[in-house]
This record gives sequence, structure tokens and C-alpha cells, in this order.
Amino acid sequence: MRSVDERPMAEGGGGWDARPMLAAERGGFIDRHGLWDNQQWAAAGQIRRVIDELGLELIRFSFADQHGILHGKTLTRSSIPGALRDGVTAPSSLLLKDSSGRSVMPVFTPDAEPGFAGAGDVVLVPDPTTFRVLPWAEKTGWVLCDLRFPTGAPVPYCTRSILREQLGRLERSGYDMTVGVELEFHVFKDGRQNRGGQLLLEEGLDEYDEVVQLLQRGLRSLDLPLRSIELEFGAGQLEITLQAAPAAEAADHVTLLRSAIRQMCRRQGHHATFMSRPAGTASASTGWHLHQSLRERATGRAAFEPGADETLMSSTARHWLGGLLKHAPAAAAFATPTVNGYKRYLPFSLAPDRVLWGADNKGAMVRAVSGRLENRSGEPAANPYLYVASQVISGLDGLIKALDPGPPTESPYATDAVLLPQSLGEAITALEADPVFAEALGQKTIDWYGRIKRDEFARYLAHVSDWEQREYFDLF
Repeated sequence: MRSVDERPMAEGGGGWDARPMLAAERGGFIDRHGLWDNQQWAAAGQIRRVIDELGLELIRFSFADQHGILHGKTLTRSSIPGALRDGVTAPSSLLLKDSSGRSVMPVFTPDAEPGFAGAGDVVLVPDPTTFRVLPWAEKTGWVLCDLRFPTGAPVPYCTRSILREQLGRLERSGYDMTVGVELEFHVFKDGRQNRGGQLLLEEGLDEYDEVVQLLQRGLRSLDLPLRSIELEFGAGQLEITLQAAPAAEAADHVTLLRSAIRQMCRRQGHHATFMSRPAGTASASTGWHLHQSLRERATGRAAFEPGADETLMSSTARHWLGGLLKHAPAAAAFATPTVNGYKRYLPFSLAPDRVLWGADNKGAMVRAVSGRLENRSGEPAANPYLYVASQVISGLDGLIKALDPGPPTESPYATDAVLLPQSLGEAITALEADPVFAEALGQKTIDWYGRIKRDEFARYLAHVSDWEQREYFDLF
């Protein structure tokens, strides 16, 4: 089935009003606060038809939290009209939790943040253009949501909305962003690992053909733009690449992709993880390489393509690259938001450990090829919306200030250069010290994110590891 956002619109850019198609939804929370555009109203009408035609009985309404993990509620068929009229409520405290699920900010005290006191509700507003029918769950649909307070006001910590706000700034500067995704992960089959250490080994991939076929069928059925499935270095280490897409769509794709892979594998008795360096994966960690380019809104021209008197990249691309490098330490808090991800920053590992760029050099943090830039510093567990938003914030500052990235490196692991943060704690400190991020996101958002991640890092530091036990228990 095609995703609902592929329905043709009227000529002239959708100037007709689709809302009469859903007369029953008029006057509800979504209509009252003007939360859908014409395309979304039309897609909502298509959802109603698909539910009837396919006999769907359950719809999952999901939103991505601060960690990029989906939360939400599953509604029965009879409840769908109400959800398409008024949204779905969920506790606001979901936005105040660290990676353990523990709330790190007060909700039941007088100093609780307005809008979150008492763990009151927020409203999940479905985006009908993201609707999919799940191929692995019987008679079940799936839709992504944005967050609003019951007053209709935006929830400042809705990460999907944060990305759209930053893309809006970019649009006002005259550009649209395109993102390509290379996402690595591990699959453990029945507790076993396959052979590793041979990049793109065909027989190794064939050993995982059951998983490859499962993912290919499922992801295609979800209308995700699957391009390739590859075997990487490590045991059970796979990589999926997606066709390039507009930035907001690409972030949605990754959100859906990760959840789909984990659910499909689990149903077949396997375990898929986007943790960058699981225990026992000695040969290689996993990363998320984020390809990015710009297109001029006025002309449609590819803005990173070099001109007649330019080599490798345009001046626009050079300035964008200058921004990516200048703000890389702060952006690391979003590109690599877990304690484990920093164990990937190793010399000579095909993962960067310092802030450099190279001309088609896979050891550099940013690899420049004609027409696009590839940031290789991210981990696959990153929140897609915040990771992409961090690139917009950094790159746009580079455009505004005409930042120069300097010459490319030919020795990405030997050149004397600024190191990427060596821990999550260092990355949060860099984020909190970067005024460009504070201006773009607001100090309130920086404080919220920093507090959640500092709690995660503090719990890590307080944990007595197996290494410590082995090293010191008998020695001292």
C-alpha cells in the first residue's frame, strides 16, 4: 500500500480545502487550533478509507521522546474518529525522563515546570501523512504524532517540532535540506553471532539472508525508501542505507525504521540493537553517517555543487562545512547522545576522533564528495530529529558568518586538531557553552536536555563496572 501522503493534490499546490471530507472532525481540538494543513486533512480522510477497506482494528499513535524512542497509545477502531478530531493524551512526564525511564525533573512539587506540574497530560496530535499499515502486526496501523499542551500551545520539548522549527529558519534563508542515511546496527540470531571481520563479505551476508529478506519485505511494505542492506565488519553488524529525502521526512524514516527493525527481528527470535558498541562486538562499532546537501528554494539549484571556477564544493558548501566543524563539540551531544557512543571514537577505526574534514576521506569527521557532505560522527542511537537539527543549526551559522573550514586533512588520525568530546559529559559541557545553540533552541531547551543527559552520565560514573571489579578487588 502507498503511504497516504502520496495522494495527488489539486493543481496549483493544493489550494482546495480537504476539511469537508472529515466534517465530523470539524470543531475539534485539531481544527480549533489550526494544527493540520490541507495535505494532512486529505491524508486523514484517506486513513478513514484505508481502515474500512482493510478492516484495521488497532492504530498505534506514537511520538519520539528526547531519546528518539517511540511512546504512545494503541486505540481501537471505534476510537479513531475521536483521535483524529482531538488527538490522544499522554503524561507530560514522559518528556522529563532519562534513558532509564526515571524522571529527573520535579513534577509533584511547587517548583515544577509550568505545563508539566502533576504529570498532567500533553496531547499527541497525529500527522496523518505518516500513516502506515504494519506488515507484522495483524490489522494494525501506525502514525507519528507531534505534541501540544491542552491549551493548544506547542510543547517546547517535542523533538519532531524542534527539527521543523530549525528547517523553517533554513527555508527563510533560501534553502531546503536533503538528507541521506547510512545506519548501522547489530542483529544477534538466537543468541549467536555470525562470522565477522570481513567488510561486505557475501557469504557472511548470506548467513543472515533470513534477516535480510525479513527486513526487505517489511521495510518496503512500510513505504520506507530502502536502498541497500550490507554486511559490515563486525559480527552480526549490518548497515541499511535509504534513498535521500527532504530532511524532515528522512528523520521520520529513521524513527520508523529503527522501531520496525527491532520489532520484526524480535518476532523471529532475534535481537536487533542500535547501541553503538555492544559487549562482545570486538571488531567494530556501529555509526550513523548523515549525508546532507542544500537546494536553493528560488531556483531549485543544488547549492553544494561546485561552480565552473570551484573544485569539490561550492562556497555555500564550504561555509556550511565551516559551521559543522566549528560547532562539532556542541553538536556531539545530539549526534552521540549516549555514554556508549563515545567508545566508538577510536583512531584508525573508520570512526572519527577529531574535528577535521577530508576530500573523500572516510577517517575524517566530515567527508566531502561532490555535491554533498557526510558527517560520520553520529551514533545509530541518536534522536533523528535532534541530530539533523544540530546540523542545521551548525551549518546555518556557517552560512551566516561565512565560516572557512580550512584545508582538508590527509591524516585524519594524526593531524593536530580539536578532538571530539571524549565523553557524554564533555559533550553536554560543550553544548551548554555554545551560544549559537542556545540562541537557536532557547536556553530553556538546552537546560532541559542537559539536565536529562547529565543524570544519565552521573549514573554511569556511579556504576561499579566489571573492569573495576577485576582490576581492584584482589589487588588492593
